[in-house]
Amino acid sequence: MSKSFRPYVKRFGIVLLIAIAFVAVFNEAMYFLQRDERDRPPKTVELVIPNGTAERIAQGEEEIDLPEGMTFVVGDVLLVRNEDVVDHQLGPLWIPAGRSASLRFDTSDKLAYQCSFVVGNYFGVDVLKPTTWTSRFLALAMAAPTLAMLLFVYSLVALPIKSAEGTKLANVVSEGQK
Repeated sequence: MSKSFRPYVKRFGIVLLIAIAFVAVFNEAMYFLQRDERDRPPKTVELVIPNGTAERIAQGEEEIDLPEGMTFVVGDVLLVRNEDVVDHQLGPLWIPAGRSASLRFDTSDKLAYQCSFVVGNYFGVDVLKPTTWTSRFLALAMAAPTLAMLLFVYSLVALPIKSAEGTKLANVVSEGQK
């Protein structure tokens, strides 16, 4: 590498380190401020169908003690425990009275299952991709170089690098004018 490029490479290295530090702090601060239900490891989520649910739905009762929809993370397992005296269905699950059944969510999707234990007969399920260290690092890897290039260009405009050759040329010109 020629001596004329060294100051630029040095400045870009410094600006890159500043950009990485800034983006890392900013990304992590925003992550912790905006965390939601997908920022957790997969787990088993239990849903209990209380005794008398089928009877209340048959009578047209609107207030059932069950959620209308749920949000899951890829890898979560929905465990449905039926405490009712009637068999129930949730999408592909058939849950006999007094028994349990489980469903694992392996892909992110927005699903609507036919369901016998909620008003309206449909149960909405959102399956989200979890926020992982990999996705957070990918955000850093995408943002830091872009910010570094932007800061580097602005730094050249605000504080131009004076090369040794340019200084010699300026001295020659100023001596020639004398």
